[in-house]
Amino acid sequence: MTTRSRHSTIACVFLIAGCAIPAITPAVAADVYPSRPIRIITPAQPGGTTDFLARLLATHLTEVWKQQAIVDNRGSASGINAAEITQHAAPDGHTLFMVYHQHTVNAAIQPRLPYHAVNDFTPISQITEAGTLLVVNASHPAKTVKEFVDWTRTTKEPINFGSAGIGSGGHLGGELYSLMTGVKMQHIPYKGTGPAIVDLIAGQYHFNFAGLTGALAQVSAGKLRAIAVSAPKRVKALPDIPALAEVLPGFVIVGWYGLAGPARMPKPVVAKLHAETVAFAKSPAIVKRMTALGSEMVGSDPETFRQFMLADVKKWADLVKRSGMKFD
Repeated sequence: MTTRSRHSTIACVFLIAGCAIPAITPAVAADVYPSRPIRIITPAQPGGTTDFLARLLATHLTEVWKQQAIVDNRGSASGINAAEITQHAAPDGHTLFMVYHQHTVNAAIQPRLPYHAVNDFTPISQITEAGTLLVVNASHPAKTVKEFVDWTRTTKEPINFGSAGIGSGGHLGGELYSLMTGVKMQHIPYKGTGPAIVDLIAGQYHFNFAGLTGALAQVSAGKLRAIAVSAPKRVKALPDIPALAEVLPGFVIVGWYGLAGPARMPKPVVAKLHAETVAFAKSPAIVKRMTALGSEMVGSDPETFRQFMLADVKKWADLVKRSGMKFD
């Protein structure tokens, strides 16, 4: 056989082989997805709300697809490390990101992030939303929202508010309150919600826009007083606690959780993930558990979630600019 004939024969073999093995289309990829364990990157240490929600979702996906879903806790750098891991993962749906409100806050307070908070990810669904709880020491003179607002506007003593740290929801809540009321206040950042709550109980500062889960236990114990929620309306778990917006129209601080993945995920895989995430968010058992913690279940479609995150980034960026907040 001549060299030319041998090359022709080899080419034919590869051509035939290529014809015999069809390309894997996105639709086929969705049919076989997931083909191996799913990793849910979670920007939090074990034990918090983010971790709790991620584990509930992982259990749901494991049961439905008979393919293990595991939670990978990457609780450092305010979620930036978790976001970077997700950003660089293969966009095949086997690496997901339990994204939450700090993700869009980071984009507003850290302009040099190594990624775009929305465009470098594939939004799948917003799962929950929840306001913070405006709490004061049990001995504080204000017992209602109106009394609290009047107190901040008339007191002669310097006003301090605490938070879980610079750039946290509590920090932004205090700055928004200051901006909307014209009341000057001093922010006291702590290294986490726990230490901040301990010092509020001890009367070391005046108020905190704290996470509902952590604050409610202390309110129930009589160590803190709940004044208002920062959601746009009252939450089901606390029907007797008014929204701050009832007295201060337009005041809204909403924490949220959702599911995302790396950019450029196949649409059929996204659709499959979205359907199961919504089924999880709407299941009666999950609704009951999360409502008791003060959360409202959402289950939005991917484009709605994308637009929500873009709007959230703009909201916080505008607040940072208008308030002159510093993060050094």
